[in-house]
Amino acid sequence: MKVTKDKVENSEAFLTIEAEPTEVEESLEKAYHSLVKRSNVPGFRKGKAPRPVLERHLGKERVFDEALDHLFPVVYKKAIDEQQLKAVAHPEVKVESKEPVVFKVTVPLVPSVELGDYRGIRIEEKPVELKDEQIDVAIDNLRHQRATWEPVERGVEYNDMIILDVESKIGEEPFLNRKGFQYQAMLDSKFPTTGFAEQLLGMKAGEEKEFTLAFPADYSVESMRGKEASYKVKTVEVKREVLPELNDDFAKQVDAKFETVDALKKEVTDSLKSQLEEKARQEYEEQTIDAAVAVSKVEFPHVMVEAEVDRIMREQMERNRMKPADFMEYLARANKTLESYHEELHPAAEKMLVRSLVLGKILDTEKIEVLDSDVDAEIGKVVSRLKEPKEAERLRMFLNSNGSRQQIRERLLTRKTVQYVVDIAKGSGVSVETKSEKEVKKND
Repeated sequence: MKVTKDKVENSEAFLTIEAEPTEVEESLEKAYHSLVKRSNVPGFRKGKAPRPVLERHLGKERVFDEALDHLFPVVYKKAIDEQQLKAVAHPEVKVESKEPVVFKVTVPLVPSVELGDYRGIRIEEKPVELKDEQIDVAIDNLRHQRATWEPVERGVEYNDMIILDVESKIGEEPFLNRKGFQYQAMLDSKFPTTGFAEQLLGMKAGEEKEFTLAFPADYSVESMRGKEASYKVKTVEVKREVLPELNDDFAKQVDAKFETVDALKKEVTDSLKSQLEEKARQEYEEQTIDAAVAVSKVEFPHVMVEAEVDRIMREQMERNRMKPADFMEYLARANKTLESYHEELHPAAEKMLVRSLVLGKILDTEKIEVLDSDVDAEIGKVVSRLKEPKEAERLRMFLNSNGSRQQIRERLLTRKTVQYVVDIAKGSGVSVETKSEKEVKKND
């Protein structure tokens, strides 16, 4: 066997492996013995046909291909051992030549991470600002949720609720056809297409109208872009929104615990502030991780990105309780193929992979650890959310299984590592005590 390392880049080694004739012959013999046991050759009992007869019966190509299946794992193992390569996944292989037998192989190697000066990262925190307008909007949303609708004799205005009979088609194909269709005429509404709400303005109950609208070039369904839909609508009823008065009675309608409007506003204010603070915290974490990535050099084999894409799609299916057939149907409705969606996920998958590799390297460098007591505390926190004792105990038993504890440990390790980088970026001193720091204290 002859092995040539053509190049190594992006944590991938590109090899040329040429098998010796003796190795090929050994594999042909193995292929023959394997195939003859599975083949029915006329005139011979199964497993008894001579090799030349079997090759005539199945074809030499079939036997040779079987031999290559036996040969490659053997020469590949010898090749990566000889070149002292550590593969992290199955290689990509191409048969370059059959005489002599030559394989072109791409070997995915352990990713390489060179951390930059992440300890020098400093990022200023932006103060959280809650404006009065945001509180007013939140209160108005509560009023809209409890609004009533009353019939009016006038023509349709924006924000009105309309009961419609609709007939429509695209060419000769039916599109939206419904009686008693409840539709709110919102400004800039894009349903069923841009301009539909505008066409209804001024119509009174009992009036009919016909019109044609084109689907915009950026319409969500690609196959309908630029096409025209013809509509025939009849306004059955027009209703206007009546908002409840903002007073203490309204506050009690929202929740009996609110005795006054001021109490409701305080709750809304506190909730909005908490949301803004959580959003700011997440954005700051994102900035610090991106900063750590920016000063680091990361190389990885492309198969790791493919694996990350597959993981994202599996999580999407699990989250939406989809079977593979349901997922394919979803893609078809979105006018996407599995291949195109796979490609679409590549940038996000690569970003997540790089972040994970950098955080993993920081974790190892700083010797950040999670103790059993940390895992126990996290389990206790999750279990405490359940009020039913039996359910809580079942959950505790599940979370204490080896697999669940390991998942929790990994999640806590990531959380601690992110917090470590966040504390550095704030310049406030690291709050996460690392294993190396504990060892120093112990020695002191």
